Amino acid sequence: MLRKIRLVLAFVAFVLINVLLLDFTGAAHCWLGWMAEIQFLPALLALNVVVIAALVLLTLVFGRIYCSVICPLGIMQDIFSWLHGRHKKQRFSYSPALTWLRWAMVAVLAALIALGMASLASLIAPYSTYGRIATNLLQPLYIWCNNGLAAIAEHYDSYAFYSVDVWMKGMPTFLIAIASLVVIAVLAWRGGRTWCNTVCPVGTVLGLLARFSWMKVRIDTTKCIDCGACSHNCKASCIDFNNHKVDYSRCVMCGDCLEHCKTGALTYCHSVKTEDSKQDAPTDPTGRRVAILAAGVIGAEAALAQTKKKLDGGLAVIEDKKPAKRQTPLTPPGSLSAKNMATRCTACQLCVSKCPNQVLRPSSDLTRLMQPEMSFELGYCRPECNQCSQVCPSDAIRPIGTDDKSAIQIGHAVWIKENCMITKYGAECGNCARHCTTGAITMVPSDPKDDTSPMIPAIDTERCIGCGACEYLCPSRPFSAIYVEGHEVHRTI
Repeated sequence: MLRKIRLVLAFVAFVLINVLLLDFTGAAHCWLGWMAEIQFLPALLALNVVVIAALVLLTLVFGRIYCSVICPLGIMQDIFSWLHGRHKKQRFSYSPALTWLRWAMVAVLAALIALGMASLASLIAPYSTYGRIATNLLQPLYIWCNNGLAAIAEHYDSYAFYSVDVWMKGMPTFLIAIASLVVIAVLAWRGGRTWCNTVCPVGTVLGLLARFSWMKVRIDTTKCIDCGACSHNCKASCIDFNNHKVDYSRCVMCGDCLEHCKTGALTYCHSVKTEDSKQDAPTDPTGRRVAILAAGVIGAEAALAQTKKKLDGGLAVIEDKKPAKRQTPLTPPGSLSAKNMATRCTACQLCVSKCPNQVLRPSSDLTRLMQPEMSFELGYCRPECNQCSQVCPSDAIRPIGTDDKSAIQIGHAVWIKENCMITKYGAECGNCARHCTTGAITMVPSDPKDDTSPMIPAIDTERCIGCGACEYLCPSRPFSAIYVEGHEVHRTI
């Protein structure tokens, strides 16, 4: 019964976290944002005392339930292990814990966070690792299916679905996501929870608490016949049936051993079984009905329109813009400063996947690897949008309202005379001034003494908030004639 309950809860949790990560409309966060907030490392970086205390209490009572039910990376490992288990039964065996390696990974994680290098720490953080896999590898498939449905709906004059662009947010992050998936899949295929109990620092910390948990898997030596079924089916390789011992620091309370024990020698309970005990195994105290959430995505062909070239009036191919070379990277409104972002961000990619304007993308710089930074080739940071600040589970981006956002200066615009169509070709433009959201750009005569001279942009850096509308809408290619330079520390204007 314990295993069935665990499977149902894990299925529900896995579906919900994937809906949150894959959703591109921003609507899922209103209902499922708490799924990211209850993950261990984001809660720790956000100093969310309530969540941390709840997870500690949960572990002290039930053991490492977090790893089997809440953590999406742990559930993904179980899926790969289950697929292999369908072809090869009883493939596990007890192996001693690599304690030195486990605590070395914890020390590495703590050192990187203390040094303000949370982006590198996220390489071994479970929630961040799964977030990268979901948003970089699964979300494109999800969007292609949506676009296929949108094409079908459009054929029948329906607007139930709408098409969304699929674009590469960052090649380094994409490659890291692929490498992480391959490594974790191979380890899970061959050894079950090897990653959890060797590399994952969260598993090691919770394992320390699990040693003292109130509920544990107990072995009744009077019923045990030393068949080894429990050990051979333990994906954590933590049951030594020869010595009738369980390494509770590695046990993830999956319930597989309980199901495969045919003599009832294993029970999940509080009190230790005595050798002369003749009582039947206690019933599972956590048994209760759980509603199963079913979700699926209907596959369809991707819309052919996405593969067409962008044309100007159908006559000339429009050259894509290239990112501006900024001395100081732009961090989203609400992130306070580059230091706060580097210290708290877990690089889970949730904010990147939720940005409706395609402004956020993962950084390729080693000092802030995979953490979100802003660029305006595909859109600009609209004043009415605050989705990234609403979804961040670690407070790397603090929640802000739309009114507050219009007063936060994350950078300021800079005009590049050599790139401007006005000075380069003598053409009239003024796009940057027309679309400036704060009125910080005005057109003035290029020659102050001649009012009939070509009009060029003048920037009031005190009013500019760095939204990027000017950079995005500048017609100059491949580099904009105006771009936004970031500020190390944001300020309110």
